[in-house]
Amino acid sequence: MSGAPIAEASPKPVQPSYLLAFLGSLLGMFALYYGVLLTLSATGNLPPPAFSNSLCVDEKLRFLRDEQPGSPTLLVVGSSVAWRHFDGDTLLRKAPDLKPLNGAFCGLRVNQTGFAADWLLDHYPMVREVVMVASPQDFENCTSHPTAFLDRGDIDDYVFDRVTPWFYYTRYFSFVSLARNAATIGDKRSGVNRIDPLVFDRFGSGPLGAEGGRGQLLYGAVDKPDPACLSALSQLASRVHGEGRRLMVAMTPLHPQWRAQHDPDGAVLGRFSSGIRAALGESGARYWDSNLSFAADEEEFFDAIHLRWTGVPRFTAALLQAFDIPGAESPSDSRARIVLNPPPLGVTGND
Repeated sequence: MSGAPIAEASPKPVQPSYLLAFLGSLLGMFALYYGVLLTLSATGNLPPPAFSNSLCVDEKLRFLRDEQPGSPTLLVVGSSVAWRHFDGDTLLRKAPDLKPLNGAFCGLRVNQTGFAADWLLDHYPMVREVVMVASPQDFENCTSHPTAFLDRGDIDDYVFDRVTPWFYYTRYFSFVSLARNAATIGDKRSGVNRIDPLVFDRFGSGPLGAEGGRGQLLYGAVDKPDPACLSALSQLASRVHGEGRRLMVAMTPLHPQWRAQHDPDGAVLGRFSSGIRAALGESGARYWDSNLSFAADEEEFFDAIHLRWTGVPRFTAALLQAFDIPGAESPSDSRARIVLNPPPLGVTGND
């Protein structure tokens, strides 16, 4: 079939009016978004940037940014039991020369605690004592929880360089997360939310449940530690030892009812303690299972693994005694007789 070739249709040029409309819409959306953020900030309902998408973790980052702790010499690390179970005032009364910082975050597995500890130790070279308070649940499922749960570059800039936070509200934008957190952050910061308060003391600890408790144990049975968790603990112990610091690991008190239901003969905690001692190896780190020598009353518990703040000063004093932290005195309460690192054959005593 003959004839002149069919000319291809040339693309129509983009109309300037379309570009202007697109850019105008984009700028309008940003203006609306940041207008909402500014309104939330003015009313005290602006959550922190969602670096981890965990409100309590992100709020702890905001605390570190705002407070700039300076040069701590004792660092507490771990999950919520470390965050909730350390009273810096008790430490200072017994060891006034120390400068404590509670650098624990909620909801972490041990591999994530190792990541957070590495980050904090990199920024606080004056730390000589590292205290990790853990629960059995912290030693489960490390393989299914990402170790690097935060972007170190971003949190370095946000916490230590104190760059403007507004960019991160865009980079980590999630409408659902922002709306949910904005609806609850005010009550959590003020402590009105009794179950999940985000109130920090001057050391970074999070007092919990001055009155009452959760009303249930909440946490169920555990079996044995994940080898990946123990490996992460071993790596942390090696680093701390290699830098001439001291690592101390404490198993938090567990509710008597939880122990009666899930570990009546102590075999479960025994497996965890054996695994932890093996992971610490020859690093010089010390281990204390508080359940062997620290008697906490049921009314001192908030749930199966968390103490109410009324019981925390006594636990902190026992912790200091267990690890021979400089200046620590023996608690006056005879129930807090300390047994540190009980040998496998059952012989107990301080080492």
